[in-house]
Amino acid sequence: MHLHFNGIDGHTGKYAFPKLSPEELADIARFNLDRRATGDPLHFQDLADRAQRYHPGVFELSDGRDPKNLAQAGWAAILPHDADPAILAALQPLLELRREQASKLDPRRFQVFSGRSGFQPEQSKSNFLAIHHAGRDYADFPYYLLIVGGPDQIPFSFQYQLDVDYAVGRIHFDCVEDYAQYAASVVAVEGDGFRRPRNAVFFGVRNGIDDSTTRTSTNLVAPLKTSLEKDQPTWQVDTIEPTEATKARLAQLMGGDQTPAFLFAACHGSVFQRGDPRQLAGMGSLVCADWQAPEPPRPKPGDWFGGDDILRDANLKGLVAFLFACFGAGTPHKNDFVYMGENEPAVLADKPFVSYLAKRLLAHPKGGALAVVGHVDRAWTYSFESPHGAPQLDAFQSCLTRLMEGHPVGSAMESFNHRYANLSVELLDMLTKASVSPVNETKLAVEWACHNDARDYVIIGDPAVRLSVEELSGNPSI
Repeated sequence: MHLHFNGIDGHTGKYAFPKLSPEELADIARFNLDRRATGDPLHFQDLADRAQRYHPGVFELSDGRDPKNLAQAGWAAILPHDADPAILAALQPLLELRREQASKLDPRRFQVFSGRSGFQPEQSKSNFLAIHHAGRDYADFPYYLLIVGGPDQIPFSFQYQLDVDYAVGRIHFDCVEDYAQYAASVVAVEGDGFRRPRNAVFFGVRNGIDDSTTRTSTNLVAPLKTSLEKDQPTWQVDTIEPTEATKARLAQLMGGDQTPAFLFAACHGSVFQRGDPRQLAGMGSLVCADWQAPEPPRPKPGDWFGGDDILRDANLKGLVAFLFACFGAGTPHKNDFVYMGENEPAVLADKPFVSYLAKRLLAHPKGGALAVVGHVDRAWTYSFESPHGAPQLDAFQSCLTRLMEGHPVGSAMESFNHRYANLSVELLDMLTKASVSPVNETKLAVEWACHNDARDYVIIGDPAVRLSVEELSGNPSI
């Protein structure tokens, strides 16, 4: 058995990375874990603490604060120390809204870290929190944290570290006007009472005989849709059939006349190699059913949906999108996975960047989406199924349930953060045992793939936004 954990190379139409056996993947896991074990020990202690204190079904924070109540949970923005002041000015409407919401009980629950208090180069999570006097109980530190800036300014690794204990999102745009547009979109939804119908849509692609998308549509999309229908009877839950999951249909769901409150899209992400002029705009674009493997072997631009494919008159206002696709949220500078025999990770891009599709979804001039949840680097099918193909959907189901029940996006993602913490502890334990006795190669490989997948999910957008949907008769809007 060989395993594909890849996007589709936009130039060749082949898998962007080599397929691996479980034994090869286990060797890579050991090598990466050996390297990581020499990293920040405080981060591993945070992961262990998180895994120990988490209680399923308990939605309050560890100190008793309610994550649905911003006045209790708190909110902060983190900017690079040298951020352009014009960006802060562009975000003022959003900052004022969050100040009003978060500082009602305690002014410390709202913070903006910029200039001298902003993120400093090479700063770790533990150092940043120590400087800002965040104690181990986090009682005085805001829970919702919005990183403002690209991953070349504030690294993805810092975001992953913060996400262990906080609800973290990121925005990064190519011009100041886009920051202003995103702020205006969020304020318009929350301040003007904008509501979408209670409609969730699952867009699952199957590219012909391609095994990865067959497994994704069968073992992820279909059972998630069934579970959500049963769990949330007040929602209309629809699925786009794999043969109809085309680029044109996706345009209708991303700003067209069929745009839902929540969209879950599962497909391959397009991959463009370093130096390809299409990389910045095309990396992580969604490969739709227009491309059928294995013929034609090379996808055409018309086969994938990227930021430039969003309609000019699109109305994305109020949308929350979950993109299960390789590089759907962003691309790191270097491959997160160091292969055996390599001294350093392969360079994927000249610098790390946020997905162009996510940027355009959030900053559309006619009204942008509230948030995009997606993956940095590759998405792994073993995150949702066992080695025998059985679904393992707890993290996804918990996330969607919490979203539909009114939790902000950052709080809804806690199931992924907890999964990352648990898997990190289990992997380090397996690595320790492997140094003295043999371990199951397949189990090690699978656990490592799941660990990386859970870690690399991020929120592009404000983590405090939530679905804005029509009220139920006789009940307050959630």
